[in-house]
Amino acid sequence: MTFDDLLARAAALVPPGGRALLGIAGSPGSGKTTLAERLVRELNAGADGWAAHVPMDGFHLADAELDRLGRRDRKGAPDTFDAAGYAALLRRLRQERDTVVYAPGFERVLEQPIAGAVPVPPAARLVVTEGNYLLLREGSWARVRPALDEVWFCEQPEQERVRRLVARHEEFGKEHEAAVAWVLGTDQRNADLVAATRDRADLVVATP
Repeated sequence: MTFDDLLARAAALVPPGGRALLGIAGSPGSGKTTLAERLVRELNAGADGWAAHVPMDGFHLADAELDRLGRRDRKGAPDTFDAAGYAALLRRLRQERDTVVYAPGFERVLEQPIAGAVPVPPAARLVVTEGNYLLLREGSWARVRPALDEVWFCEQPEQERVRRLVARHEEFGKEHEAAVAWVLGTDQRNADLVAATRDRADLVVATP
């Protein structure tokens, strides 16, 4: 399936006079954000604000809370996010069409969530949200998939996914050895968990 095919499929999700929510799932480093950003950019080329990008990463728990819970060394695992808050935001995005809905963002340099950083205007007809755990069925994550019209699953060759993930960690401050250890440890455990949800997706996308 070409990118133009994906673009047409995303646009076709939007009902007349309504709003649709498209989820893009996949393991860390699989190209979710790149695909979401490109879809939104192209869909907004004709009408700015028609599509909005709302990453799941804004629902990371803050480091102070992870320290309190004793989960800092597993940052990025399912229980290090506010899954209930994310599900509630998706419900608001579906129901509240007459006002701006603000979503949290995530600052990569600080590795901290930032409240109210992502505005979704009333004009947005398609909301593209992406993250690792959109297809999980455990706990509050089970409320995410029913809130979405479709979920696509990104995948790419494992060696390339790992290479890109190590490079990303290095870009945002980790030494090479620390980046490799994190990717092959914490990130890999999360990747294995996400990979097990692949068959629940509406579409599998091979990302370049």
